[in-house]
Amino acid sequence: MKLYCKAGACSLSPHIVLRECGLDFTQVNVDLAQKLTERSEDYWQINPKGQVPALKLSDGTVLTEGVAIVQYLADLKPDRHLLAPVGSLTRYHTIEWLSYISSELHKGFSPLFRADTPEEYKSLSRTQLEAKFSYVDDALQDRQWLMGLRFTVADAYLYVMMRWAKAVKLDLTGLDALESWFKRANERPAVQAALKAEGLN
Repeated sequence: MKLYCKAGACSLSPHIVLRECGLDFTQVNVDLAQKLTERSEDYWQINPKGQVPALKLSDGTVLTEGVAIVQYLADLKPDRHLLAPVGSLTRYHTIEWLSYISSELHKGFSPLFRADTPEEYKSLSRTQLEAKFSYVDDALQDRQWLMGLRFTVADAYLYVMMRWAKAVKLDLTGLDALESWFKRANERPAVQAALKAEGLN
């Protein structure tokens, strides 16, 4: 498999999951501004959406969208318990978290990363994100991970969003459960390996 990614982007989530699963893969870095891979391939030809991540399977099939990719990877290695089995309510609660992180957190950062966003709108976006991270903090009270005792694909995704929150200096004052969760996630060997591979630590 090949994971097309950009250092520190949302593609870090499936990158972490690949390493948590112990799967063999090749990391291919993408210049999103030029839409070129490090091998000078036209990235538009790999992913017509022009975004990362993209996962190319051994048969040439390309899977895009991080939420879909992490579920596929977790199902390849069910013994790693990154996603509960089909039919288990825990599985659907995990997908519920993936959906929340994707729609409420991930997309909420978009205005902050655009140079042409008016400052007033950026301020509103920051306030909204801080409230949503507060909701996550509430959910993590007395929990080791989002789903309880096991690190899942949802935690991998949330970890990337927390890195972004720290990068743009959101005010997360008092969100102690979330901060403790972040420290635990950051210490995982797979997380550290992914960060090192992307030149982030």
